[in-house]
Amino acid sequence: MKKQDRILAGHAVSFVQDNVFVLFLLVLIACACIFVPNFFTKTNLLNVFIQISINGLLATGMTYVIITGGIDLSVGSVAALAGIAATAILTRMPEDTSLAVCILVAVLAALVVGVLCGSFIGFAVARLKMVPFIATFVVYSAARGFAYIYTHSKPIYELPDSFSTLGVGYVLGVPNLGILLVVTLAIALFVERKTTYGRHIFAVGSNEEVAKLSGVKVTRIMLGVHITCSVLAALGGICLASRLGSGQPGAANGYELHAIAAVAMGGTSMSGGSGSILKTITGIITIGIINNCLSLLRVDSYWQPVVMGVIIFAAVTFDKLKVSTK
Repeated sequence: MKKQDRILAGHAVSFVQDNVFVLFLLVLIACACIFVPNFFTKTNLLNVFIQISINGLLATGMTYVIITGGIDLSVGSVAALAGIAATAILTRMPEDTSLAVCILVAVLAALVVGVLCGSFIGFAVARLKMVPFIATFVVYSAARGFAYIYTHSKPIYELPDSFSTLGVGYVLGVPNLGILLVVTLAIALFVERKTTYGRHIFAVGSNEEVAKLSGVKVTRIMLGVHITCSVLAALGGICLASRLGSGQPGAANGYELHAIAAVAMGGTSMSGGSGSILKTITGIITIGIINNCLSLLRVDSYWQPVVMGVIIFAAVTFDKLKVSTK
């Protein structure tokens, strides 16, 4: 083989390695269009867009956490607690409460729950040097427990009618949840690509000690990353409560698995230091299409967690193999 041919072959292999998850998504879409009934219809595609929106919010915050070399097991519980907090307040308001007031209450509830939970995790990880798995598991247990204690394990109903607009409403034919996700992803991508804070996230994930010696305020970055993750999880929980029309203490159970799967499937390194919001978008769409296809094919819902586990295993394995070949 000539030198030029070897170079081209090397570039081709590198391209496939760097874009394998995008290529997998394209193949998945093609197979879904051919083999899954009613997949490529306007109604179903809008349904997929709605389904991925809440997981997309959680996965966006999870991306930052994983880039720093951590992981957050608490996002599902934080989402449930935020949904309970918002609906508990809204039940004390008149049924004709305006949409603007409902959104304000929801955002404030998300901020309070998200900041409190994220601050605890960030402090435990950055200051107390607690393993992220343990720190986030504490919040995972406590947040879910508080949700069940406050509600006595019962859903919260009788919410203002306007609250459901956030979760099921449309603007010019586009779901409100989809618009929220697109705006969130755009802001996250801007922070990643255009700000010093975004560059420092990667620096901490690549080598925390070197980042600290370079003048990066590691504690501030870790706090910011975990607060962002928890706030977005809380916002996702409120959107889920709006979509369900009630506050459910058991809501978002297992959503942390879907968020981690989306980040891993996008190609973000689970070891930290590399990844991007764009890659996570690929993962979010992939997970959404897989779940949608399983539903359309009437596969038992108990198999979906199995599929998520296989996806995470495959993504992490590929990541390790890719690192070892460099």
